Amino acid sequence: MELSVKENFPLKKYNTFGVEVFAKQYIEIHSEEALAALFTAQGALIQQPSLILGGGSNILFTRDFEGLVIHITIPGIRHTISGNAVTVTAGAGVIWNELVWYCVAHQFAGIENLALIPGTVGAAPVQNIGAYGVELKDVFERCRVFDTQRGEFSTFDKEACRFSYRESYFKREAKGRYIITEVTLQLSLTPVVNTSYGAIGAELAKRGIADATIKDIADVVSAIRTEKLPNPSTIGNAGSFFKNPIVPVQYLTRLQSTFPDTHFVFYPAGPDQVKIAAGWLIEQCGWKGKRVGDAGTWKNQALVLVNHKNASGSAIYDLSERIIQDVKARFGIVLEREVNIL
Repeated sequence: MELSVKENFPLKKYNTFGVEVFAKQYIEIHSEEALAALFTAQGALIQQPSLILGGGSNILFTRDFEGLVIHITIPGIRHTISGNAVTVTAGAGVIWNELVWYCVAHQFAGIENLALIPGTVGAAPVQNIGAYGVELKDVFERCRVFDTQRGEFSTFDKEACRFSYRESYFKREAKGRYIITEVTLQLSLTPVVNTSYGAIGAELAKRGIADATIKDIADVVSAIRTEKLPNPSTIGNAGSFFKNPIVPVQYLTRLQSTFPDTHFVFYPAGPDQVKIAAGWLIEQCGWKGKRVGDAGTWKNQALVLVNHKNASGSAIYDLSERIIQDVKARFGIVLEREVNIL
């Protein structure tokens, strides 16, 4: 199989921050066969550093990439139905939101709360994407991967992926080793809608919807995200830049005593733990809507860092560091970046 490798390839259109950087080499992979051929090719092509790229929606380039960018664009969605259970499999290159609306259109319930999350299907298990009370792990069945060390395909089930909050085996211990080629989800024809998180319930009430369908949920989530988050096609961003920190309930209680006039925004996060809204913490430190050169935070959601025009990745990173230090100084909480830094 002939592989088309491009040299000194511009990546500005391939990262949602719109940062102008270049890859030493770039190749687009449309199929598993092409991926296998790439790693059995002779020569120095795969003997250099490599980067797996999907939608470019969760990465901040702070420099050019001196290696091979492997852009996974494997297409296709298929499903099978057994009783009320639905198994949906999508290629790693499928746009995540297209998969959500495919499922909504077919009345397959389970991922409607994840509407409008940017990126591709292949990146979803890496990040264990989540929003509005639902995480990928809640519906994840398995994924097919290519092992770049062994040069072979295998399947990972949920347990093998070691999911946690915005984390997985692929993001930690096995970072860079496996390339996800397709993802299989277990959904249902019997919806149990989740309206308890964030502003979903209030928005449904505003629309006069009492018995919400999965389409109602997807519509409402999309509307909320559109209102809060900027469109990467008009202003560069990668969605939520930081994770919501999880702290012991006792620590939150101490913070509430220290700041008695402050109404903390938080959610339950398991036994004796709470998840504090990172955007709220950042806003309390005065960063919402602030701008440093062309880098800034979004006017409607402080959790989102933006490239107003020509900010470098380094400038955006430096802004994130200032935010981290300010939140730490005021609340004693160290924010963790959700976006991958290169």
